Amino acid sequence: MKKTRHTETQIIKILKSQEAGQSVTDLCREHGISQATFYNWKSKFGGMDASQLKKMKEMEAELSQFKRMYADLALENNALKNLIEKKL
Repeated sequence: MKKTRHTETQIIKILKSQEAGQSVTDLCREHGISQATFYNWKSKFGGMDASQLKKMKEMEAELSQFKRMYADLALENNALKNLIEKKL
């Protein structure tokens, strides 16, 4: 996955400056991004502030941890089922 040059907090600041009235073309030129990138950011981070972003990142980390736990348990369950089938 391509690494962005801008952090999430910088992205939020850029979006907030657009909400304050600065034009999209000026923002894109100033920060060296395309308009498509700006609108992708807006769809992903629009309406967020820094605290909400932090909470979202924490929730994503927790979700990935739960997914790993589920995968491990499903693998163990499948192995136990196979073992029981072989014995019977």
